[in-house]
Amino acid sequence: MALAPPPSAAPVRPGSVDGGLVYAIGDVHGCYDQLCGLLGRVMEDIAGRGAGRRPILIFCGDYIDRGPQSAEVLDALCWLDRRAGFELHLLKGNHEQALLDFLEMPEDGEGWLEFGGVATLASYGVAPPAADLGPQDFRRARDELLDRMPAGHLRLLQRLELIVSLGDYAFVHAGIRPGIALDRQDEDDLLWIRRDFLDAAGPHEKIIVHGHSWADARPDIGPHRIGIDTGAYQTGVLTALRLEDGGIQAIQFGAEERLS
Repeated sequence: MALAPPPSAAPVRPGSVDGGLVYAIGDVHGCYDQLCGLLGRVMEDIAGRGAGRRPILIFCGDYIDRGPQSAEVLDALCWLDRRAGFELHLLKGNHEQALLDFLEMPEDGEGWLEFGGVATLASYGVAPPAADLGPQDFRRARDELLDRMPAGHLRLLQRLELIVSLGDYAFVHAGIRPGIALDRQDEDDLLWIRRDFLDAAGPHEKIIVHGHSWADARPDIGPHRIGIDTGAYQTGVLTALRLEDGGIQAIQFGAEERLS
């Protein structure tokens, strides 16, 4: 099993998850093969460590865009959502919000298409809109997407969570606004924040587990935050973080030769 130890340069003191067995999963970005492989390793890990506990799976958002198989990833999440063997939490990422905005106001969707939406449209067999054809072509693409997207995918996207708190940890997509209580965080910050959060010294109200920002194929594990986006659509590596009371371990799948 591919296990990546936390970097020793920035240790974190593992907190409590109230006796649970928790797996947080980083940004998938349409990388269906990596998702399937990682889930296989997580299930093997659960079999060895579950000890009668019902595991908790927390996905940190950005399931779609950039990678080639966004529709298949949403299929897999819908399948997981119907399984009773574990507790599932699906967080909203900025890319899911951008897709929802496109469905609501397709004429304003050029930004989404530029940062990965074209790949999502392609995964549903929809040709991207052409700007020179005007707003009507954006509406055409939106209508075709709604025709081809299963109702279960849309329902899943519409009920994604923004933040999950468990024991000493809080799970979000991008991060939090430092100095603001967790229950008063702004949605835009939870979905989009970068430097104001990443550069903050901490401590925060809880240890923040997040995606959204990445540098390489290793998780960014520090004393007050843990970044688990490892750029799967570019590095080929998708990361999960196993959290137990007093314990923390990364589990990865894909392009393992890059992890040595």
